[in-house]
Amino acid sequence: MSLTHYKQFTVQSSPFLPELLSSLIWELEILGITEDENLLKVFTSGNSHVDKSLVTNQIKKLVEQNLIENFSVSEEIIPLKNWNEDWEKSRKVIKISERIIVKPTFKKYFPKRNEIVLSIDPKMSFGTGEHQTTKLVLKLLEDYIRPGMKVLDVGSGTGILSIASVKLGASSAVAVDNDEICLENCKENCSLNEVSEKVKILFGEINIVEEADFDLVVANIQKNILMDIAEQIKSKIKINGIVILSGLLKEDEDEIVKYYSLPGFKKVEADSMDEWIAIVFVS
Repeated sequence: MSLTHYKQFTVQSSPFLPELLSSLIWELEILGITEDENLLKVFTSGNSHVDKSLVTNQIKKLVEQNLIENFSVSEEIIPLKNWNEDWEKSRKVIKISERIIVKPTFKKYFPKRNEIVLSIDPKMSFGTGEHQTTKLVLKLLEDYIRPGMKVLDVGSGTGILSIASVKLGASSAVAVDNDEICLENCKENCSLNEVSEKVKILFGEINIVEEADFDLVVANIQKNILMDIAEQIKSKIKINGIVILSGLLKEDEDEIVKYYSLPGFKKVEADSMDEWIAIVFVS
């Protein structure tokens, strides 16, 4: 499938429970979800393995639990140009905290004193500041980034977390993602935010990262991947380094904390928003 296209799945259910639907669908390797009246639109890259049957099987779990009575899933291929048009119609300036603002380039915003503005255009990458997990991680980065830190951003998407880290005072960041569209989008957003010289962008998995002296590692990705890379994160971080994980549901907390204790990580705190959670560990 050409990277000039993406897949759009339209999901409806009775009753319509968008938070429950979203939480299940986010377990798949998707790029984003938007909520319209009585339906969800789910986006993946054109060459993604995610298809109608995978989405359907996820939602069947809600039927089996008697939480919904019925549902429908449709799939279509949409030109990449329309993705950007859809996002431009729906996106807005997002106030993450008193200090952090996220905006698309096509929206005007006049920052107040001491505000950090992140200009992010999504293309087809995850990380626009709209999802709860991105908001949670950005707030935690604001708390934990210290001047001069070296940051590793695993599953970087748009690059928003790497960009925020540098703007918050980190001396450098390495952003790694295994999606070609994410790679290009991250480069564009780093340029937009004038941090290109401080963010090294890599295509691939965490194992291609050569450095092993990061002060902070952040990963906002699926639970199964977070569990797969726990040992690799441990090998990349300094003693007493900070790890921030998200892409997790509240119900995942105990399992992730237990799993990450095996390589020696200790939970520092957790923060939640709706059904989502972000967890901070120290190595």
